[in-house]
Amino acid sequence: MPTTLQAKPSPAKRDPKLANNWKTKPAEELTDEEVLAMPDSEYMNEKQMAFFRHKLAMLKQDMHHNAGETTEHLREDTVVVPDPADRATIEEEHALELRTRDRERKLLKKIEQSIARIDAGDYGYCDETGEPIGVGRLLARPTATLSLEAQQRRELKQKMFGD
Repeated sequence: MPTTLQAKPSPAKRDPKLANNWKTKPAEELTDEEVLAMPDSEYMNEKQMAFFRHKLAMLKQDMHHNAGETTEHLREDTVVVPDPADRATIEEEHALELRTRDRERKLLKKIEQSIARIDAGDYGYCDETGEPIGVGRLLARPTATLSLEAQQRRELKQKMFGD
């Protein structure tokens, strides 16, 4: 009987051609790939901190823009619609949009906390273990406060014991 091997998540591939681009570019112009290609010895240096600050600031700006659009959208659609089915559809769309904005509001709080962690110099390190979270994880989730292993342990505990 053949045995199957479970594949470990492979670390993100680094492009050696991009390894030194961070030295010549301002943090706002760096790409995710260039930050990922930086050597491990440069983890959370000034450029990376500035890069993630810029990334978080752009996310925050997008959310404020979306909130403004939602406000305008809700104002425009306040006309009285005589058909109950159409009215129900409009109300459901509004409820969905408001739920989305509520989730963004919660994420906005995490973004602000992450910016504060950058200011304090704690950004990029796990709250539980103090180990580096990793550039790949931070690119995927800039508000992460736990390393992948710590997050998996927390989720396993929640699954086993409930919230």
